[in-house]
Amino acid sequence: MRLPSITLALLSLLAPAPARASAPLQAATTAKLPERVTRFVEDRDALRRYWSMPLSELGSARMRAFFESELASLSTLDFEALSQEDRVDYVLLRTELENELALLEQRAARRAQTLALAPYLPRLLAVLEPGQRLESIDAEKVAAEFDALLAEVESAKKDLAAAARQEKRSVVVRASRDLESLRAALDRWVGERDGYDPLFGWWVKQPADKLRDALDGHARWLRNEIAGLANGDSETIVGDPIGREALSAELRGALIPYTPEELLQIADFELAWCEAELAKAAADMGLGDDWRAALERVKQDHVAPGEQPALIRELAEEATRWVEEQGLVTVPALAKETWRMEMMTPERQLVNPFFTGGEVISVSFPTDGMDHGKKSMSLRGNNRHFSRATVHHELIPGHHLQQFMTSRHATHRAAFASPFWTEGWALWWELLMWERGFQKSPENRMGMLFWRTHRCARIRFSLSFHLGLWTPEQCIDFLVERVGHERENAAGEVRRSFNGSYGPLYQIAYMIGALQLRELHRELVISGRMDARAFHDAILQGGNMPIEMVRARLAATPLERDFRTRWRFYERLR
Repeated sequence: MRLPSITLALLSLLAPAPARASAPLQAATTAKLPERVTRFVEDRDALRRYWSMPLSELGSARMRAFFESELASLSTLDFEALSQEDRVDYVLLRTELENELALLEQRAARRAQTLALAPYLPRLLAVLEPGQRLESIDAEKVAAEFDALLAEVESAKKDLAAAARQEKRSVVVRASRDLESLRAALDRWVGERDGYDPLFGWWVKQPADKLRDALDGHARWLRNEIAGLANGDSETIVGDPIGREALSAELRGALIPYTPEELLQIADFELAWCEAELAKAAADMGLGDDWRAALERVKQDHVAPGEQPALIRELAEEATRWVEEQGLVTVPALAKETWRMEMMTPERQLVNPFFTGGEVISVSFPTDGMDHGKKSMSLRGNNRHFSRATVHHELIPGHHLQQFMTSRHATHRAAFASPFWTEGWALWWELLMWERGFQKSPENRMGMLFWRTHRCARIRFSLSFHLGLWTPEQCIDFLVERVGHERENAAGEVRRSFNGSYGPLYQIAYMIGALQLRELHRELVISGRMDARAFHDAILQGGNMPIEMVRARLAATPLERDFRTRWRFYERLR
């Protein structure tokens, strides 16, 4: 959604200095792409901090102008003179800029949905934004405007009730959150002036308080009466599906050359492999092909309350010794020394029923305040064999080693961080360790296969939700029936996936990223072009980025100025 020319003209008058700061660089013989990336990130973040008002159309226009200017500037570089590493950075930066512009378009469409339920918001922003830019304020006029806005907010519920009840629940909940954000912005705006300017408080304080209460009331009305959510409800899962067109755009931006439907095929192929292996493990446990019975037996093998931290340390040290003895990756001594552990609160376990990791591994396990049913599900879901399959995912050689290295190498590429690299790396180790026999028993195999099945299921349920094919309840049912999750844990997984803290591609990135690395490993290590340690070290030292660009670095695949994703890395869908 483009702004009228008069608005853009006004915008150019409001912020001339940032526009000059992003003027095109000279096309020098040495590109210095890392420095350019760093400068871009700092400029972008400075503009975002300045144009921070929620739902601001002026802010969106300023960011669009910045990204378009950066794209134009980038095109002046002599691409043919760049080294392969600089070409990688060029493609990554150009892709990031294009992604930012596409995201602005998506946000504009969503902003329009909110305005349909709260059409008075532009009038409120017209009062707040000049003050954000430190322009002088006429307190008497502001008070009159707030008083007029109060009447508009009060009438919106009556005038728009029928339309609101016809809107999607996800749109209504998002609009409610947008109103809460604007109310918080109003509070900050008033708080920065009240008490310092006697006339401001005399005129504005009372109408601002009434307006704040009205915004709160409108937000509650949308959430409670229209969306049917009670105050304080942290368990109901609503989500916000983005649709096929937006999913396809996200995939192109992540350098994934498959359609959503092709990715669902990949998930089904991989899920079928897992189910066959689950049946074999069940047979080796003396249970025929009844993998559900085998999984039930595995879930009962958990430590007693209070003993989980000792188990986690034992498993972490075992995995670290194993990768070092196998000569698969370099593990700095300081990385082994500095990881830490914390236990998750019951509140966090609502959205993280298992582990999260990095320098700190955060462990889910029952607390004494949980009710009996939730205690039982948490014990069963964090049993010995499930834990053995995930501790190394979170620590070494997974996320902790990954974060340790990326904080010390190619740090400018943090701007291009991709979940396909972040989560794909950690899951790739699960695949490689399986192939190299890390599992010691059929029960260990069940634990590893549970998580591998889970990663396949993430592709199926998250894409099905965002395509509008499944509800959150259907996603939960799928995890219970096809993966073997405890229902409470399945609900936590789905809640985490759709509560807004993860992007729409995040949950597919585990398995898809691991499959990309598996194919790259085949091309470079299995073929004999690199040894395993050099391969893994090079990935870590190159920085976080879409894996097709990792391939460009390590395999020297050709790159052009207008490069688009084309690596069909999955053999059955080439």
